[in-house]
Amino acid sequence: MTYEERLQNVSVLGAAGKMGSGIILLTALEMADLSLKPEHKGKTFVANAIDVSHEALAGLVKYLQTQVFKAAEKKMVQLRHFYSDRPELIENSHIVDEYVRHVLGLIRPSVRLESAYDSLLVFEAIKEDPAVKNAVLSQIDRNNPNKPWYFTNTSSIPISELDEGAGLEGRIIGFHFYNPPAIQKLVEVIKGKHTLPELGDFALKYAKNMKKITVPSNDIAGFIGNGHFMRDLLFGISLAQRLSSEMPLHEAIFTVNKVTQDYLVRPMGIFQLMDYVGLDVCRYILSVMNPRIAGGSLHAPLLEEFTAKGVKGGQHADGSQKNGILQYDKGKITGVYCLTRDGYAHHNDFEERCNQRLGAMPEGTPAWKNAVRVSDKDSLFKPHFEKMKNQDSLGARLAVEYASESARIARQLVTDGVANQVEDVNTVLLTGFFHAYGPVNEYL
Repeated sequence: MTYEERLQNVSVLGAAGKMGSGIILLTALEMADLSLKPEHKGKTFVANAIDVSHEALAGLVKYLQTQVFKAAEKKMVQLRHFYSDRPELIENSHIVDEYVRHVLGLIRPSVRLESAYDSLLVFEAIKEDPAVKNAVLSQIDRNNPNKPWYFTNTSSIPISELDEGAGLEGRIIGFHFYNPPAIQKLVEVIKGKHTLPELGDFALKYAKNMKKITVPSNDIAGFIGNGHFMRDLLFGISLAQRLSSEMPLHEAIFTVNKVTQDYLVRPMGIFQLMDYVGLDVCRYILSVMNPRIAGGSLHAPLLEEFTAKGVKGGQHADGSQKNGILQYDKGKITGVYCLTRDGYAHHNDFEERCNQRLGAMPEGTPAWKNAVRVSDKDSLFKPHFEKMKNQDSLGARLAVEYASESARIARQLVTDGVANQVEDVNTVLLTGFFHAYGPVNEYL
C-alpha cells in the first residue's frame, strides 16, 4: 500500500481535544493536498474526527475553518497551481474559499467509534491511561478488517505495552506531537519492540511532509521530553522545599520560578511550566513513569497537596492560562498559592523581599525572547554563565546548581538508554520546550 493509499481513510481519536484538533488539521491539509494532485483526482479521501461530545466537535469545526483559511492564505502559489484548471477561480479570495470548502469536506465529525472501523490509519490522542487506550484500540482492531496502522500521541506510556495490551502485532508507533501540534515543529518518534519497519518509514515521511523535526526516542516510559521535564520539575520542587527552611514556601516557589526563567533564560519558570501543562497531568505522567523505571523514585507529594486543594492549572478554552501554583492576570504572574492560608499571596507582598535575597541579576543577562533568536549561542551564554559562576549571590548559585542538574538529567537519559545521544535531548529541549540553549553545553 502506498503512502497516498494509506491516507485515503484516516481517523483521529480525541479530535476535539487540545492535541487531536491539531492532528486532524495537519492530516486533513495533507490529504487535501494529495487529493488535488492530478494523479489522485477522483480518489476519495476521508478524515474521521472522532470525539465523545457533539458540542466539542462543533467547536472543532469552527477551529478548523479558521485554521484552514490561514493555511490557504500562506500557500497561495501552490493553490494556484492546484486549481490551474479552474478558470472561474480568479481572485485569491475565490481560491481560498474553495480550498477551505475542499478541506472541510474531507472531515467527518463523529461521536461513534465505529467510524474508525474502515480506516487504514488511526491517530490516537485520548486520555493518557493505558487501560483506556488499550480498550479503545483493541475494539477498533477487532472490528476493522483492514489491519490499520496506529499512531499514538502518548507522552509517557511505552509503545510495546500498548502494542501487546491491544493486540496490534506491531502495527503501532509512538508519534508524540508537542502542543500545539499545528505550530510546534518537534515530534518524538518511538518504535516499540515489534513496530513494523514499514510503519516507521511511513511515519518519517508523514513527518517530513508536515515539515516536522523528528527525534527518535527509545521505548522507555516518559521518553525524552517527559523523561527530562518530570525530573527537572522534581528538582525544582525539591529546591523550593529546601529553601522553605529559610523563607515561606510560597516565596521559595516564587524564587525558584524566577531563577529558572530569568537567570536560566527559559521561556517559563519551572512552576509556570507545571501550571501550563496542568498539575493533574504532571501527577498522572509521574504515576505512569514511576513503576516503569528502575528505582521508582519519581514522587511529588507537593503536587498532591496542591491538587487536593483544587489547584490544577491548565488552560481555558480560549488558550489563556488558568491559575495554578501561580496566579495570573493576562498571562503575568501576580501571586503564588499559599497552602497554609488556602489562597493566593499577592506578589506585591513578597516580590521585593525575594529579589533582595536573590541579589542582582548578572549584568547583561539576556531576555529569552531575544536570546532564542541568536544563532551564536556560545558568544551569548558562555559569558553569562561565567558571570554567574563568579557571582556570590543566592540567585547565581541556584541558577548554576539548577543548570548543572538539568545537564546531569540529560546525560542520564543517554546512560539509561532513553535517548541515543545528548544531541537528541538538546533538540527536544530546544525545539519542543523552546529553550534558548540545550541542557548539555560548555557553559558550566
